[in-house]
Amino acid sequence: MERLSGIVERITYQNEENGFCVLKIRSKGHVDLVTVVGNLASVNVGAVIQLRGLWKMDSKFGKQFACQDYEETVPATIAGIEKYLGSGLIKGIGPVYARKIVKHFKEDTLRMIEEQPDDLIHVEGIGQKRVNMIKKAWVEQKEIKNVMLFLQSNGVSTAYAVKIYKTYGNDAIDIVTTNPYRLADDIWGIGFKTADRIAQQMGYAKDSFERCRSGIVYVLNELSNDGHCFATREQLLEKSQEILEVERQRINETLEQIVIDRTVILEKSTATDNIMPLELLNSTEHTEDAIFLPSLYYSEVGTARRIKEISKTPSRYQDREVSTIISNIENEHQIRYDEVQRQAIQTAIQSKFMVLTGGPGTGKTTTTLAIIKAFENLGGKVLLAAPTGRAAKRMTETTGMEAKTIHRLLEFKPTEGYKKNEQDQLECDILIVDETSMVDVVLMFNLLKAVANETVVILVGDVDQLPSVGPGNVLKDIIVSETVNVVKLTRIFRQAQGSDIIMNAHRINNGEIPRLKTGHDSDFFFIEEEDPVRIAHTIKGLCTKRLPSYYQIDPINDIQVLCPMQRGDTGAVNLNIVLQQALNPSTVSISYGSTTYRLGDKVMQIKNNYDKNVFNGDIGTITHVDREERTLTITFDNIPVEYDVTELDEVMLSYATTVHKSQGSEYRIVIAPFTMQHYMMLQRNLIYTCITRAKKVIILVGTKKAISMAVRNNKTTNRNTRLTDRLQDNNNDC
Repeated sequence: MERLSGIVERITYQNEENGFCVLKIRSKGHVDLVTVVGNLASVNVGAVIQLRGLWKMDSKFGKQFACQDYEETVPATIAGIEKYLGSGLIKGIGPVYARKIVKHFKEDTLRMIEEQPDDLIHVEGIGQKRVNMIKKAWVEQKEIKNVMLFLQSNGVSTAYAVKIYKTYGNDAIDIVTTNPYRLADDIWGIGFKTADRIAQQMGYAKDSFERCRSGIVYVLNELSNDGHCFATREQLLEKSQEILEVERQRINETLEQIVIDRTVILEKSTATDNIMPLELLNSTEHTEDAIFLPSLYYSEVGTARRIKEISKTPSRYQDREVSTIISNIENEHQIRYDEVQRQAIQTAIQSKFMVLTGGPGTGKTTTTLAIIKAFENLGGKVLLAAPTGRAAKRMTETTGMEAKTIHRLLEFKPTEGYKKNEQDQLECDILIVDETSMVDVVLMFNLLKAVANETVVILVGDVDQLPSVGPGNVLKDIIVSETVNVVKLTRIFRQAQGSDIIMNAHRINNGEIPRLKTGHDSDFFFIEEEDPVRIAHTIKGLCTKRLPSYYQIDPINDIQVLCPMQRGDTGAVNLNIVLQQALNPSTVSISYGSTTYRLGDKVMQIKNNYDKNVFNGDIGTITHVDREERTLTITFDNIPVEYDVTELDEVMLSYATTVHKSQGSEYRIVIAPFTMQHYMMLQRNLIYTCITRAKKVIILVGTKKAISMAVRNNKTTNRNTRLTDRLQDNNNDC
């Protein structure tokens, strides 16, 4: 092992996932900067480091020092101290303030910040508020450094050290040492596998109870991310054994214990005599045991119970004369409803719980508006809701009434939960929810808890679209149960028949290949290209030149690229890089991991953040970058939200996004690559959902073979849910 010491001049690459870095250091005896590679994720610019490792010659990058381990010391020179402080290590000190502080205190700077931080007030431009911020950040960075070094000593990435410290504070090392598997439960972004690596380094046995418990919960969470509400016992044991690599008997023993502990809920099959307590037993015939995370079990049972309770409560409108009301609405708005629409209006007034479904161009919006008018004529108070901000905004525009997101309607507060609930219910006679296919079982339960039994509930949505990102398949399960009134609109109206988007969407839904050869005046276009690299180049050209020039549009806000997958040359990750470089040349930016976030970038929230009141799928624009404070301001629907640099794993660039993430949204122009690279995701409901996101124009770029495969593949993956069974079960406990 050889030794090398020097000052870190810059960090040219940093992988947040595994801690691998490429540094440039200035070292005595070397004319040029030395390239250092290795796991150095806790090192900052300006730090003085003592390295141990080996020299190697890389065929592409030349001579490098491969670091095996290192020690960090405080920088000694004025230049080193300035670079160290200006690296973003301490919130409140960026390059400008670092220069002022070092100019004032010179070589004594770091000692002064450590021992007499209040003297910072004497530096030009620094007020008391910034002094307090720097004092707090200096203490935190010392603790964070300890956490980083602790994690690094256990052979794991230090990328999550800040989050660990924010969650546990000064107790971080003690908590991680006592039970590293808590990380997977408590901290978003740290999964079982990361926690397991730490535990293995700390000597935890592979078959320890803590490890097996965490592995089982991890499998259930992974299944819920795929839309499942539960796992069958066999499914859970098989997947847990695959991950844990321990005897099945040990996993089964752990499962039995965490059922007793109520960490998970076991719902027994009725084909066995091994009966669980009555509150866990569903009387419906099931051939396999089902294991639920508690939140999903109680959400599914509660949703079924609330639908039954609402449905059984008599309606104050059910005996009212409807035909005259419909005729009055038709005369007032100079419109004529067809037979199915009239039936839908009548059914809505005479129902307590109803579903209105149908594809594009079948009049869902017109019918919903008529239902609203009918109830208003009857003196009813109507509330409108949708699962996302974009869907709520569109509902407001089409109805002329205020529609709120479900979270806003329920007055959700991060520290308090849903203010509207069974104790303080919504004040309305009729609740209409649009884009219900997006609503998962947890959100549906919280919504229905806040609805009085006397309220009329109408769910509107296209059941043929992709199901919710979250667990459950609520809209489909309700329809399949045949326990509530369902009206499906099927007639495509004449004005919609002129749209190739709508006609092709219905062709796809019927299993027919869409008409790809269209005229210049069409709203549906297909560009045939097989090579993925050329497809990415074509999409770049469409976004930067052809479409903005032809339609006179803003390419960032008016065009959305939708991809079947994240990965690959034509996946969302690569296309975001390509389109950011092409559409946003701003040099005002902050980097986090391998992503650079620029002023003006379009970004998407990818995690529900109740503290910030932003949710998975929300799209915003970076409107302010503070390189001194290392913060971004992202504006969502005219509301600015501040992000610290350590929170940027919650957002991603969204010039391109996946079709799944686009649910509930509409875009003026959609471009979608469909290639055989995406063959695993090529399904009918995916291409159908993709096409119906476009308001004005859809452009498919790819191969006929990929499109054909997607249309033919109607074998959508079934989700593990029991909502249909519970609705059909006459047992009041569901």
